[in-house]
Amino acid sequence: MRRFNNTLHHSKGFVLVGFSEWPKLEMVAFVAISIFYIMTLLGNSAIIILSRLDPRLHTPMYFFLANLSFLDLCYTTSTVPQMLVNIQSHRRNISYGGCIAQLFIFLGLGSTECVLLSVMAFDRYVAICQPLHYSVIMHSRLCQQLAAVAWVTGFSNSLVQTVLTFLLPRCGQYQVENFFCEVPAMLQLSCVDTWINEVEMYAAVVIIKVIPVGLILFSYINIVRSVVRIQSSEGRKKAFNTCGSHLLVVVMFYGSAISGYAYMALKNNSAKLKGKLLALFYGLVTPMLNPLIYTLRNKDIKEAVKKLLGRELEQGWNMA
Repeated sequence: MRRFNNTLHHSKGFVLVGFSEWPKLEMVAFVAISIFYIMTLLGNSAIIILSRLDPRLHTPMYFFLANLSFLDLCYTTSTVPQMLVNIQSHRRNISYGGCIAQLFIFLGLGSTECVLLSVMAFDRYVAICQPLHYSVIMHSRLCQQLAAVAWVTGFSNSLVQTVLTFLLPRCGQYQVENFFCEVPAMLQLSCVDTWINEVEMYAAVVIIKVIPVGLILFSYINIVRSVVRIQSSEGRKKAFNTCGSHLLVVVMFYGSAISGYAYMALKNNSAKLKGKLLALFYGLVTPMLNPLIYTLRNKDIKEAVKKLLGRELEQGWNMA
């Protein structure tokens, strides 16, 4: 009977509950999510384009920033279009294969971002603590290898967790308490003891989240020590601005992701709502804010924008 129920819902797929318990909140969520998604697409696409077109941005820092922007584009696109369709149509269905793909891609990209943020912290550490050897240490081949390690590690973790999650029997349970397919929400559907999966999930959290956070903290402790010794106030300000942007992104992403997982594990309605809001934050709001945080006080990006706009205006005048 258990096998029959599992097979039945393999064909029917799942229902993504989202904010269906709060219908008045759904229209507000639809408008807000649409605006945030458009801003995410524009902001991250702009960083990728600028980092490719302006030779001054062909540095390790902007190489990793372009990787982060591309990752954030994919991260939001793996969930948001489906989310908007479900809110507008009130169907809220996702196929079994679609749920597997969504969980695998979303978790893979999220795990990759965790590792990539620690790589970016290492880049800042070398730039500030070893400035004379920076170009020798952070050569293009090493940058590509570090980026590849981040992507491979992230999707390897996702592959393991996705397989283990979907091997669990659900006994006819198919209502996912979230906007998208995610490991904590999927574990709640299981009709057997999930302690092995939970142990594996928290072990992955340690490897993918806690260890990178430790490396980031180590990098920034050494960065602060080096910045304090800088004689020039302008040099200290530039160093703190660059590192402050990255540190803010780290706090937002890690804080909301870890809190969201904790709330999704709880059963009461208040915790579920908080978990869903936090899932929206790290799945949509953080990728939207990343370009703003990195560019608002970044002179290189501002100069690249002015140069690109000036070139476009000049071409427009010549055509006229």
